[in-house]
Amino acid sequence: MKIFKRLLLLLFVVLAVVVYLNYPKLNIIAGYASKNMASCVYVAQRSAASVVANDNNVPLVKLAACEVVETEKAATASVYGLLSRKAVYREGLGSVLVNNEMNAGDFKLKPNRMQPMDTIPYPYGQAQPKDSIFEEVNYDQLDKAFATAFGNPDVQKTRTLLVLYKGHLLKEQYADGFDQTTPVLGWSMTKSVLATCFGILEAQGKLETAWPAPIPEWKEDERKKITLNHLLRMQSGLDWEEDYSKISDVTKMLFLDSDMTVSSRDKKAIAPPVDIWNYSSGTTNLLSGILKQQFRSHQEYLDFPYQYLLDKIGMYSSLLEADLNGNYVGSSYGWANTRDWARFGQLYLNRGQWNGSEIFKPEWVDYITKPTKHSDGTYGAHFWLNAEGVYPDAPRDLFSCNGYQGQYVFVIPSKNLVVVRTGLAENPVFDVNAFLSEVVKVVP
Repeated sequence: MKIFKRLLLLLFVVLAVVVYLNYPKLNIIAGYASKNMASCVYVAQRSAASVVANDNNVPLVKLAACEVVETEKAATASVYGLLSRKAVYREGLGSVLVNNEMNAGDFKLKPNRMQPMDTIPYPYGQAQPKDSIFEEVNYDQLDKAFATAFGNPDVQKTRTLLVLYKGHLLKEQYADGFDQTTPVLGWSMTKSVLATCFGILEAQGKLETAWPAPIPEWKEDERKKITLNHLLRMQSGLDWEEDYSKISDVTKMLFLDSDMTVSSRDKKAIAPPVDIWNYSSGTTNLLSGILKQQFRSHQEYLDFPYQYLLDKIGMYSSLLEADLNGNYVGSSYGWANTRDWARFGQLYLNRGQWNGSEIFKPEWVDYITKPTKHSDGTYGAHFWLNAEGVYPDAPRDLFSCNGYQGQYVFVIPSKNLVVVRTGLAENPVFDVNAFLSEVVKVVP
């Protein structure tokens, strides 16, 4: 009996140590599960059962038990009942994790939206797209490309796919549970949207990317040399760990911080600007904070991306989620349906022109597609590049918005193509090069 009691005691001690060591990780897991559930249910209008079976069915996160609280437009999650996190939906701002510092209701503002209807065919308006037949388009090859993307759904996990050619819809396809209207989380595709706001401000003559970053805390040390350009190119030299598999800078920011714009601000410089390239979601949210500084009020900041970009080009399904302090989480939390993500790509294919208006200067496209030093030709300014042939069977002028789990907006100027693919598997599980090799054969 004594031996048995000692074994039980030992087991208890071991379990206590395991829980103690993993408790911070449980915070992250429960935070991810509840935030993702609340956003998918209240932003994308999807069922909780679908989110549990698919979106939250990933390593560690699937350990969390989730519950939707309809009376509060909220979701809660816990891991083995040891720790509970709550995410609450706010109209116009999306879902946000609450914490000990703030409640979701502490921030009262929301963006103003202007969404006039029109009779212009998609993608330039809200009417149905025209039926267009192009002699040069190989429609059999187009079907083959779509078959490649949807051929093995249990592995590739493609959800939506759309191809535009010369500003016309060639084809779209949706997995069960998704359609033309379903908002899809872009994850890091949101970075490209946030960066575009700086291109718009530059076109308006209100800032230049060569300007020093307006961070008072940096004025007395080596960080004073960091410019907006360095931040947009992820070459600031700031310390940052972008690792989603553990407790790191990025997971602490996304699932613990009330104000995500300061997470990178307080990081030390580990190298002079330009000396290294270090992908950092914290940098993007720092830029979101800098964006806010350009306006006289928080309301103007909230309105700007919609007034001058998203609603301007008809991305009415779009939503930029904000942190507890009302700052746009430009690194990760942008939503739009597949057709609207394609509008964004078409805007870049048009080099900033939209229905006779100039959203940003054509030179902005040249800027964001110029390879950043030390990125091996894969990164420009908050856009991904194919300059060195990371996709060997795709044109070198391809550039893209990329997001976690295989969200892509590909812009291929030499082919007049915009391709949007969303899903739950990314390269190499979803073989992007093999897919693109089929797509580019569609047109000469």
